[in-house]
Amino acid sequence: MNLKYALMNDTSWQGQTDWQTPDTPFMSFAFWQALIDTGAIGEQAGWLPIFILVYRAEDGSIDHGENSEKNTAASQAALTISKAAPTITHPIAVLPVFIKGHHRGEFVFDHAWAEAYARYGVDYYPRLVTSVPYTPITGQRFWLAKGETLTENIVKTAIAGIDDVAQQVGASSWHGLFVTPKLAAIATTSMPTDIDIEQVIAAQDNELESAPIDMPILERQGCQFLWQNKALLNDSQPFANFEAFLLTLKAKKRKTIRAERRKVAEQGITCQRKCGDAITDEDWNAFYHCYVMTYAVRGQQPYLTIEFFKALAATLPTYLMLAQALDASGEIIASSLFLYDNPNSDSGSDTATLYGRYWGALGEYDSLHFELCYYQGLEFAIEQGLTSFDPGTQGEHKLVRGFIPTTTHSIHRIYDPRFVPAIRDFCTKDRLYMAQYRQQAFAALPFNADNMPDFNHNY
Repeated sequence: MNLKYALMNDTSWQGQTDWQTPDTPFMSFAFWQALIDTGAIGEQAGWLPIFILVYRAEDGSIDHGENSEKNTAASQAALTISKAAPTITHPIAVLPVFIKGHHRGEFVFDHAWAEAYARYGVDYYPRLVTSVPYTPITGQRFWLAKGETLTENIVKTAIAGIDDVAQQVGASSWHGLFVTPKLAAIATTSMPTDIDIEQVIAAQDNELESAPIDMPILERQGCQFLWQNKALLNDSQPFANFEAFLLTLKAKKRKTIRAERRKVAEQGITCQRKCGDAITDEDWNAFYHCYVMTYAVRGQQPYLTIEFFKALAATLPTYLMLAQALDASGEIIASSLFLYDNPNSDSGSDTATLYGRYWGALGEYDSLHFELCYYQGLEFAIEQGLTSFDPGTQGEHKLVRGFIPTTTHSIHRIYDPRFVPAIRDFCTKDRLYMAQYRQQAFAALPFNADNMPDFNHNY
């Protein structure tokens, strides 16, 4: 049996086999169903999903990826889509791909590439994106059937499906965002890197109607800040409490953090945490009021609705923690929502991470953001025995609070060969720059000499 792919526009494939528990809650079927049901993804949101199903095909079965007609309209109706065909009896992996005409909610920025296309009068949109929408969290991007592991054959088959979609809708490129190091390594080495671009261009017609199937996959690297529930210098035990973590920091940094926490208390603010079913409907309404304010101050509308968060409450309660700040009268003035890995899941991972995702406040309060988004999360991670805390993208202010600079990976496939050399050069230089940045950031970590290891590029 060989691997083939089918393009699907619904989630009926979920019932075709038993699937592994994903490595993060953000790839759970419940999380994605909440996005679909509340309109966070779909044609109106500009996140039009296609699911590339990889399966083991019996001899003589139909390859649903072949003989699809070219159509440059960026809509679902333009695609040659396969439903759950009877020949798909051995599904082993599924990769989500979105057709997009914008960059919103991605957190890996290619605006300069779009501007370059525009300067040459070439369409950069639509483009294809594989990511968890609105979620800059590193993790698996494939759903895998139980008993399967991610292999080069699976990745190459899925890439063939991506190329099929790109040809049908006239996409300029494909972007896999916040992928695991394993997927980045497989994808970049499974495609040729020594392409003779001039020869490819010469072989195409003037309209570039046929996207080359062997263009390289380029890697970019970024930096996020990740806290580890142990001292860095050796393989020590998790911290017993927040104070034990503070003792690994330089005295000045310990003093600063304690001062920030006192400032919150001196404003008459108290904090509390609620998990799962203990979060009431009133709590969700108060949280959403705060969440909306983070967008309102910038004149924007939030990506997600109150119905989305209540859907998570109904379907993923054991993965949710809500930190709340209350003023002297007991009114909720700020909220921060976290998701975390369930240590009792069958994902096969021996790590469990806390993810800081959604925050908002009704006003400006000294040091409250640090307290509610970081220190409450650190305390919770220590209490629960979680191995790490990912507070979200960007923010060097996280660095001085003990969050370690960590490499992120994205992979990119450019279909117009005229732009490949320049973008490849950009990616190469950008990786070098980011490696230097991570090393400089690492040197600025606040740990004392007894807990400060040497930098290594595994971070």
